[in-house]
Amino acid sequence: MFAVFASCGYQFEGGGYINKDVTRVAVNILDNNSLQTEAGVVFTNALIREIIEKTDTAVVDESHATAVIKGTINAITFSTLSRSTTESVIERRVCAVLDLRLVNKDGEMIWSVKDFATDEEYTVSEDNIEDENNIRDAVEKIATRSAEKVISRMLNNF
Repeated sequence: MFAVFASCGYQFEGGGYINKDVTRVAVNILDNNSLQTEAGVVFTNALIREIIEKTDTAVVDESHATAVIKGTINAITFSTLSRSTTESVIERRVCAVLDLRLVNKDGEMIWSVKDFATDEEYTVSEDNIEDENNIRDAVEKIATRSAEKVISRMLNNF
């Protein structure tokens, strides 16, 4: 399965390469160990968007890449932030924990981060459909926020 933008090769004016020797990168769909079924694709697409919008590195198919971003969503967890009663939750926090690595064509690690966590709060709804939409929106927000932070770290070599 390929991500939506996985081999487009387009890029906007950006802020340098994600690593000094990485001019073209492939982004593999993240392995997903969470119960959020679409999280792997959501987080992968967020990484691709961030690379295209904020860097000079082209996103290409793996066969044309100088490096590949690989990783795993270790967990997406939910915790209660506030209640109206002991049985009624008003607000929850969703937290995603990722491991990511940038490897060259020889499989050598160029950059990595372990247990990278990002969270977002969302309002709980009594309507199941609305609540699922709130959860999906929160997961998309943490995917975007994670991508922003990860790409910034790569650009700054942290």
